[in-house]
Amino acid sequence: MKHILLVDDSATMLMSLKSTLEISGFKVDVASDGQVALGKVKSGLKPDLIITDINMPNLDGIGLIRAVRQLLRFTPILALTTESQQTKRDEAKSIGATGWLVKPVGGADLVRVIKQVIPGA
Repeated sequence: MKHILLVDDSATMLMSLKSTLEISGFKVDVASDGQVALGKVKSGLKPDLIITDINMPNLDGIGLIRAVRQLLRFTPILALTTESQQTKRDEAKSIGATGWLVKPVGGADLVRVIKQVIPGA
């Protein structure tokens, strides 16, 4: 079973994405911001994929991607955000984001993208 770490400061977003992904057969861990997510990774969590919001308190998605890349070089990271600015996308890509999805994203679309970035999902 593939393991996904979801990072978003919106509890509603986390709940809805978590249930969509679990129904699709994924194991899901959640974190309410980048700081919490980074803590989980530092304590040994090795997800097959990280999906992170960009605009969050404490440690934003860009900071999280940058920090996680030091620890997990090859884990795919998808940015899922309301942010559609090209400059943010380019910055995320340049520091190691695998892909970029603009909210709201439908469950079927999300699962399709996940299957593209995780071999064998």
